[in-house]
Amino acid sequence: MRNVTVASVQMSCDADVAANIAKATRLVRAAAGQGANIILLQELFENLYFCQDELPEFLDLAQPAEGHESLAHFSALARELGVVLPISFYELAGQARFNSIAILDADGTNLGLYRKTHIPHGSGYQEKFYFSPGDTGFRVWGTAFGRIGVGICWDQWFPETARSMALMGAELLFFPTAIGSEVGNDNWDSAPHWQRVQQGHAGANLVPLIAANRIGTEAGQRGTEMTFYGSSFIADEFGEKVAEADRSSETILLHEFDLDQIRKNRAYWGIFRDRCPHRYEHLSTLDGAV
Repeated sequence: MRNVTVASVQMSCDADVAANIAKATRLVRAAAGQGANIILLQELFENLYFCQDELPEFLDLAQPAEGHESLAHFSALARELGVVLPISFYELAGQARFNSIAILDADGTNLGLYRKTHIPHGSGYQEKFYFSPGDTGFRVWGTAFGRIGVGICWDQWFPETARSMALMGAELLFFPTAIGSEVGNDNWDSAPHWQRVQQGHAGANLVPLIAANRIGTEAGQRGTEMTFYGSSFIADEFGEKVAEADRSSETILLHEFDLDQIRKNRAYWGIFRDRCPHRYEHLSTLDGAV
């Protein structure tokens, strides 16, 4: 048996960065106190979700990974508590800006960065103004508690993300998220769809999946507002939800997995044995033509 306890944390954010960091720290400590080994915080939790509007002043929020105060803070916290922390942040790298995540191991070591590959752009989600498409490619990391893969928000809608990380040996899939009401379309509720797509990734790859979303209503700068719908969850390797939060409450979800048993289940089912990559050439094109 190789057991690991994962946690998904959902919380509200405001314009006070220090307060957001303090809240996240409190919740990480609480999750660790309940036995969590790997703790997932949501996407861009340091601040409000600034991507509702295209405003040049928000470009100044990006900071280099080297010397980043929040990363240093959570690195020390990971080391103190002996937990793994994937930490989302807005990264400045040369002249480029990325929606990035740092993987902080249980000894505080920064194992490396993943930069969000798929960048959305639509009402309330003006991310192409702020982020370049990530250039790291999908990555997995060997942590103190298992081999993990991490995508970021819009990445979770693409089955290629989860499959790529599973092929590289990810034993657990993590997706920090910021998603809520659709600006200008009050009748559209994507929460059930959002969950089902990710449950499918877990089941299709026989790899547990942990998703963390934010909560609360945040006003944009031009008269709009977005209500983030929480609904964070943990799915097992068969895609079944084993823990789920509501839409509005600050929540810590926990679940324990036996990674050795899951590995046996994955091998028995044979999906990776029976893959035929030479038949998937259409997937490497935009229009389906080869």
